Amino acid sequence: MIKAGIIGGAGYTAGELIRLLLIHKKVSIDFIYSTSNAGNSVHQVHQDLIGTTDLKFTSEVNPDIDVLFLCLGHGNSSAFLSKTIFPEKTRIIDLSNDFRLEEDHVFHGKEFVYGLPELHKEIIKNATYVANPGCFATAIQLGLLPLANANALESDIHINAVTGATGAGTSLSATTHFTWRDNNFSYYKPFKHQHLGEINQTLKGLQKNSIPEVYFMPNRGNFSRGIYATMYTDFEGTLEDAFTLFENYYEEAPFTIISKSPIHLKQVVNTNKCIINVHKHNNTLLVNSIIDNLLKGASGQAVQNMNLMFGFNESEGLQLKANYF
Repeated sequence: MIKAGIIGGAGYTAGELIRLLLIHKKVSIDFIYSTSNAGNSVHQVHQDLIGTTDLKFTSEVNPDIDVLFLCLGHGNSSAFLSKTIFPEKTRIIDLSNDFRLEEDHVFHGKEFVYGLPELHKEIIKNATYVANPGCFATAIQLGLLPLANANALESDIHINAVTGATGAGTSLSATTHFTWRDNNFSYYKPFKHQHLGEINQTLKGLQKNSIPEVYFMPNRGNFSRGIYATMYTDFEGTLEDAFTLFENYYEEAPFTIISKSPIHLKQVVNTNKCIINVHKHNNTLLVNSIIDNLLKGASGQAVQNMNLMFGFNESEGLQLKANYF
């Protein structure tokens, strides 16, 4: 049994992480750090956990743990690690964007590897520090990895992706209120979303020739959780060629599934799955990719990375079922 600590325990991703670790047979939660909620019961914030756990938030950090999860806002993980020391044996998984890019991956002697299991599984197995990918980045990269691996990205890539309200976190803003989100739809950060950096970094590292331009339009949907990403680009092969390419690439990926039928969000919400469908129109290949932004896009993937780092079965604690109705 390994001991886990969680920093930043009050947010959506931390809530999902707590739920996953409570049912993980090989992990015990040692502490959940939250200065704003110190002394309060965890179920006072994550209210579905009433009757499930008696854990309380704390403002104290125990360095004697096996794995540390950082569920902090972007920019705060580096600040936390600058003032808090952990033993070299402690593995750290960061869910912010602080260490995802190559120019940021070494921090105070700690070398973070990019934690996309479908791409870096063997590297993750031997890693001490992992930068968990972003939610949009996960859905989009999983839709493009087989094409980049086959050197098949030759023309501009156009991406339109919609995320649920939980993608904005728990902090309130003008666009997170129910009255604004309900029966509404909008785009934001057109062509300059922060996840583009890690997407381009991955594609450049995988495809031998130079990659084309990536045009990404992120959107806000009026649902709570999930990401639906559509990508299209030129493709010379047949539709069957594309299916074979994707099926072969993800043959040993337990959570990435290729569907020959149209896909929809209810298939993945509350699971750690990514489901992908491809469609051919003339010379254009359309790739559809769906994930739960809080699980495969955040905390589920973090547990998947933890499983790899400690030599557990990759799927341990992640056999989750979608709430289909």
